Amino acid sequence: MSETQRHTEPLDVHLIALRDGPAGPEVLLSRRAGDVYAAGCWHLVSGHLDGPWEDMVTALVRETREEAGIVVDPADVRAAVTVHHRSPAGGARLGVFFEVRRWDGTPKVMEPQVCDAMEWFSFDALPEPMVAYCRAGLDAYRADARLAVHFQEPGDAIAYAPNADRTVLVPAPGSRDDVPEEVRAFAEQALGRITAWTDVSWVREESRVWRARGAEGGTWYVKIHQNGRFHQREADALRTWVPSLGAPAPQLVAVDERLRAVVLTAAGGRSLHGAVHPPGQQQRIFHRIGQLAAAIHTSAPPHAAAGTLPLGKLERHLDGARAHLAPGDEELVRATVEKAAGLPALEAVPTHGDLQLRNLRWDEDADVLYVIDFERSQEGPAIRDFVRLSDAWHGRPDLLQAVMDGYGRPFTPEEDAHLAALSVLDSVSGISYGAAHGDPELVERGRRTLARLRSARRP
Repeated sequence: MSETQRHTEPLDVHLIALRDGPAGPEVLLSRRAGDVYAAGCWHLVSGHLDGPWEDMVTALVRETREEAGIVVDPADVRAAVTVHHRSPAGGARLGVFFEVRRWDGTPKVMEPQVCDAMEWFSFDALPEPMVAYCRAGLDAYRADARLAVHFQEPGDAIAYAPNADRTVLVPAPGSRDDVPEEVRAFAEQALGRITAWTDVSWVREESRVWRARGAEGGTWYVKIHQNGRFHQREADALRTWVPSLGAPAPQLVAVDERLRAVVLTAAGGRSLHGAVHPPGQQQRIFHRIGQLAAAIHTSAPPHAAAGTLPLGKLERHLDGARAHLAPGDEELVRATVEKAAGLPALEAVPTHGDLQLRNLRWDEDADVLYVIDFERSQEGPAIRDFVRLSDAWHGRPDLLQAVMDGYGRPFTPEEDAHLAALSVLDSVSGISYGAAHGDPELVERGRRTLARLRSARRP
């Protein structure tokens, strides 16, 4: 047994009360006042347990009612994060932070002798000065961490200071947020100190993307490409034609060829993947998608014919997909490809290569449609970018018309034929890859597209 003094930290509870604001989630903060620790600093509603008979949730509900005048049902309390904190004076404590999104009443100052203000703040515009301990809990919460250590040093300020941020996140078991040290070093060389990393990768083994938040509050994305080909395609696109899109596209901040890594500015809005909007707003969004596609395809002058259809891997993909094909699918694939084989080649223009709803983000307040993920970008026929988008307007001729109106022209008969051929090829390759790599979304998307094309062939 160690001869050193054992820890006997007090236990704090902290309320992360959230509401939806015009710029995203907002958190309730109060400003400490009077003869109290950290007077003048903003802090979460918080407090201590009233003796050994009171549990943490009961204490949180009580403190919330006493300090903010709102009533929280214990069933609406959610565990958020735990912070082991040490103050500059050396005293340590354990803070347990709870998220609450529902309550009765309107928050207001209930103890004016120790609090002189209570307001809602966006996470991207937190007030100053703020208690560093409180900021550590919010930073850990935003990074989706379960646990953080925040041990301040003698001489540190009580208030949060970016250049003296002591927050250390402790990854959860099996967490993918454990960023490789060389990736951290590369990103911080480009951005300065990063205080929070959040893994936002698509759930596939080869995909690694992190959202990185800087000490001064900026947000970027750090991406590691699964192979050199994808890395080169995205870097080339971001260096050449993507800047012409302006605000709807991220900007390239830094590149590391050895790591196959890029640092990008953050795109706003929310992903259209799985989003639900009223019909009128859907039409508006799809009109913007057409405009964005037109901007991509005119971002550089067109070249001569783009060549033949990519048929080299068709037989291998059919072999991998055959067990998942419906009756008539293989016949459809072969007939469509055979029909398209004699088509004239189309002009080559810049294409996104993976233009689908999950790579599009809509910011309703800013009225901007953002596009991300250029690792499949390459020159090719413009119709290539509508292969995966066509699944999104199936059964909705109004959405197809909105896209065409935004694009500025309808598809030519040659483009329609190329679209059918590219769609069956993309479906078969997606089914084959999805079946081999345990990706059911790819399999079902391919099956759905083939069913749609097969139905369109019927008299």
